[in-house]
Amino acid sequence: MDESEEEEGYGAEEGEVLEAATNPSWCSCGIELHSSTMLKLPNKFLAASSCLMFSRHSAFVSKIRYMNRLKQDDEACVAALLNGRLLLFHRNAPLLQRSEGGRFRSRTLQCSDVQAVLQKLGTDGSLVKESVLIGCEQNQAQFCLDVGQLDRAAVENLCEGTFVDLNKAFFLLSGAEAPLVAKGKALLRWHQTNKFCGTSGQLTCRNQAGSQRVCSSSGTVSYPMMAPVVIVLVSDGTRCLLGRQSSFPPGMYSALAGFCDMGENLEEALCREVAEEVGLEVQNISYSSSQHWPHPHSSFMLGCHASVSPAHTELSVDHTELEDACWFTLDQLTAALQVKAPPPKSCHGVLWLPPKHAIAHRLIVEWVERQQHREAGQEVAPA
Repeated sequence: MDESEEEEGYGAEEGEVLEAATNPSWCSCGIELHSSTMLKLPNKFLAASSCLMFSRHSAFVSKIRYMNRLKQDDEACVAALLNGRLLLFHRNAPLLQRSEGGRFRSRTLQCSDVQAVLQKLGTDGSLVKESVLIGCEQNQAQFCLDVGQLDRAAVENLCEGTFVDLNKAFFLLSGAEAPLVAKGKALLRWHQTNKFCGTSGQLTCRNQAGSQRVCSSSGTVSYPMMAPVVIVLVSDGTRCLLGRQSSFPPGMYSALAGFCDMGENLEEALCREVAEEVGLEVQNISYSSSQHWPHPHSSFMLGCHASVSPAHTELSVDHTELEDACWFTLDQLTAALQVKAPPPKSCHGVLWLPPKHAIAHRLIVEWVERQQHREAGQEVAPA
């Protein structure tokens, strides 16, 4: 490298890296880096930042910042929408499509295809501007749109899909798609139920991304919120406790769950819910994982395991809270986990569990795996 190259800040190899780094096709979600800015960086810093840019973590950061930009910049969001993909809903039921293998997947369409469908049905194509931003994948922004005002069968025919109730869709979708569909349904429902300001009673207006609503009178900004819910799998050492509400499909049991009261922490809410619903006092509590859940409104599910003394397992079910609650053995739950779809109504007495995307299912699987390891004489991490 001669002196002029050193003063300029990059040699031939660094120049090639710079050209690649400033090419929008290399940048996650199409974010363009300007060479005029990067030329001011020292050689070593430029090389290090270029390597970081192409790493998996840098792609994630770029995607998150791109999403944040779309939430703040209405014009950028409109541009992303016109080049994005849309997941359609009809009165909160997502559009699914059956593949050749018989599996279902969410049916997404290009914005231009949705506009064409709307025009064929005699509706102004500008309805797509009511779409809500839900994600970004493979350099394309993802949106959701509810077309509940249109004829359901006509939309299904033109889009080559079927609108399926979300409770049923959760049993049909893959693990990667279900959370995105749930997020779409939750955001659409939030906009449907927050058209007026809770303080002034006046109309609210949303931004283009749908990430907030602003009161037209006071300027108060509202954001989508989730209610904290504790969900717990209780064990007495050899069995675990599941309950069911009257609204559950016949034969389905799940972990105990309840909303956190104002001022409670996670442990307090968990102990209270178990005491209220089944009359037990829990001892040890361990956190497992969390999940957004869209039913009936958006909840933030905090999944835990808890234990009770084997000497105090008699249930006192509060039937205003639960229809039933029972202790289940490892063999019973192992068999229930093999039930891949809701059994026919004629199969009375068949135990089946929440869909695999639900955190209750995850808690049950964790418990079963620990019990199997324990029976095999393997060391098991405490719950």
